Amino acid sequence: MSTTDSERALALSYVVDGREAAAAIFALDDRLADIVRATRDPLIGQMRLTWWYEALRKLDGAPPPAEPLLQAIASSVLPRGVDGIALSAIVDGWEALLEQSLDDAALQRFAGRGRALFAAVGAVIGAVADPVEMAGGGWSLADLARHVTNEQTARRAADLARPLLDRALARTWSRNGRALGALAHLARLDLARPTGKSGAPHRVWRVLLHRLTGR
Repeated sequence: MSTTDSERALALSYVVDGREAAAAIFALDDRLADIVRATRDPLIGQMRLTWWYEALRKLDGAPPPAEPLLQAIASSVLPRGVDGIALSAIVDGWEALLEQSLDDAALQRFAGRGRALFAAVGAVIGAVADPVEMAGGGWSLADLARHVTNEQTARRAADLARPLLDRALARTWSRNGRALGALAHLARLDLARPTGKSGAPHRVWRVLLHRLTGR
């Protein structure tokens, strides 16, 4: 799950300061996605996510263990004012997908994955006045709508995502925040054309227009 590497790389190319920290946060989200994707036994998946949840929170009071991603977070993210507790909220969002039924409560919890992710990235790149949490919630739900196999769940996730993305993108984004705004635009395009090809010219053009105008 998540925007393709090439499109995300294009969006993150907007970042002037804090790109290494932003990349580390997205790498964390990718690692958690891999855990959920590979999970066949929810109990095992829960145990693996719990390890990351606790390891992130321990970063606030102890050196990182010999895990490269945690070391990258400790060296690049924490000095920019985002603590391990804030990052652990991303784990909590992913845990929602291990529930037996993805009802509205579970979907809202999963939206918290994107809210926490965008809030953390927004903090490290200086997007202080942009609607990053709203955009992140919509982005996360749109991501789920594209990848979940249950059609009813996909429709409900899309229905919850649209108003969040519409409201977030009704604003003009700051230069610092446009990397995240670009990802929100891509998520809205995903909802409009679920089978659209990643990297298609109209998608790249929309990202570049946002880069220039913030809209």
